[in-house]
Amino acid sequence: MKLYISLLAIVAALLIASGHRDNIVGAASAPTVPTMGTFVSSAKNKTGNLGGLAGADRLCQNLAAAAGHGDKTWRAYLSAERDPGNNNKPTDARGRIGDGPWFNANGLMVGKDLADLHARRGNPILFVDERGQPVPGNYPGSPKPTEHDILTGSTPEGTVMAGKTCNSWTSEASDVQARIGHADGIGTGGNTSESSGSWNSSHDSQSCSDTAPRGGAGRIYCFAVK
Repeated sequence: MKLYISLLAIVAALLIASGHRDNIVGAASAPTVPTMGTFVSSAKNKTGNLGGLAGADRLCQNLAAAAGHGDKTWRAYLSAERDPGNNNKPTDARGRIGDGPWFNANGLMVGKDLADLHARRGNPILFVDERGQPVPGNYPGSPKPTEHDILTGSTPEGTVMAGKTCNSWTSEASDVQARIGHADGIGTGGNTSESSGSWNSSHDSQSCSDTAPRGGAGRIYCFAVK
């Protein structure tokens, strides 16, 4: 009887050990989700006055920190005609964001490098906010109002577009405009061709005094430099 009980104990121990080993192996082989490297700001801005590039960068850093990614250095994807951090010379958005790759909050690659990123078209699944939520746009089932106009001040190549940066993101003037991109890549009537599909250079805003007309909310793109 004692021998029988001992055998049962040995078998039970082996089963427990085997299960523990399987758990370890399963944990080790579980796929790793890439950490977030880019997002559209959930925070909105009524005007084009973001406090310059420095103010926009702070916004990105704070939003990323709130989402648990404050250990990285974050920059706003914005071009400026006069950048105090660059001896008041022009600064291109593409030169502010590192070299990639960049993944969104849901682990999807948005761009493997600068060339890949700037060949991208807008996409509501890729260009999401820091919580992984899509930006309201023109795609089927989207909540309203449309807010897919994202401030960039940039050409499709990511370089500064003169006169379209809200005075380097310090102006609230009604006679000044900003260049914007479509986060969802969809224009009026479902148009995805030409500039309508551009995530960073679709058209001009109505003015820097109010970002809402034409489909905006003063959101910006944020990228992790490192």
